[in-house]
Amino acid sequence: MAKILITSGPTRQYLDPVRYISNASSGQMGRCLAQAALDLGHKVTIVSGPVVVDYPVGATIIPVVSTEEMLEQASLAFESCDGLIGAAAPCDYRPVDVADHKIKKTGDTLTIHLLETSDVVATLGARKKADQWSVGFALETEDARFRAITKLQKKNCDLVVLNGISAMNSNSNQVEIIAPSGEVVESVSGSKEVVGAKILAVIQERLIQSH
Repeated sequence: MAKILITSGPTRQYLDPVRYISNASSGQMGRCLAQAALDLGHKVTIVSGPVVVDYPVGATIIPVVSTEEMLEQASLAFESCDGLIGAAAPCDYRPVDVADHKIKKTGDTLTIHLLETSDVVATLGARKKADQWSVGFALETEDARFRAITKLQKKNCDLVVLNGISAMNSNSNQVEIIAPSGEVVESVSGSKEVVGAKILAVIQERLIQSH
């Protein structure tokens, strides 16, 4: 049995008390990955941004809102886990200043200055021990495979799952699972339940059984 940490869903970076930057990630892929891992007999912890999906009852759920909170909680959880599946879509940017009160409309252009947030998978990948593994996700719109391999290398992942924009907030997905060598070790499409099960089968064979 492996202890697996899964990050899932979007994060929110607030501009003021009511408005925020986010994305269309639904958490469905994370849910399906968690169920597939549980079906294989593994122990699962999910660090999840705000979603409406119901995660499997056998998983430990740690809810977060911002990218900073996701990184903090994932870092703590990863210390006692064997591996990470970074299926979340954390916000890449946060506002420099967050207004204390709701920003009022003035009729003028509103300029918002943004800073990059810390990368959750890259941070954990840099910290992982010799007996830990990590799997990243790459959602790309151009030069997809090249960019996915680049992400794998930069984030020190053992595998990367490449998918497209159509996966966001969808019940289905089409992915390629890519090794550090650049080899596509598996291609699968279908419902996210089917895709999640195949991803876990590859992780089981290539990462869990080899550690």
